[in-house]
Amino acid sequence: MSLQDPIADCLTRIRNGLMRGKTHVEVPFSKLKYELISVLVSEGYLKSCKESESDSSKQISVELKYFNEMPVIKEIKRISKPGRRVYSRATSIPKVMNGLGLAILSTPKGVMSDTEARKNNIGGEIICKVF
Repeated sequence: MSLQDPIADCLTRIRNGLMRGKTHVEVPFSKLKYELISVLVSEGYLKSCKESESDSSKQISVELKYFNEMPVIKEIKRISKPGRRVYSRATSIPKVMNGLGLAILSTPKGVMSDTEARKNNIGGEIICKVF
């Protein structure tokens, strides 16, 4: 099975797992997806992530996070898509929900959150937004 947008598939697996009340989800491994999930873990939206080897393929095991039996992530949405890439300068990175949310960017220095990109004065491709 070939995927047109593997990052959107990763975000959809997380969203679906949260809607169903799952504790873990498995995502096919790639370096970009692992870095994206690591940013979500460091910002407190997910509990943990680790590489796991199953049969013949690498997976990322993601532990989802809940607070008072409600998912911590209310909304996770892909911004830059294969058909329409969205880039932003460091000075014009959008704030998600007036700073309550998080935008994740792919920059020349790696994948990072919007606050970290503003602090380092680096722009890049806006991968997704989380609230």
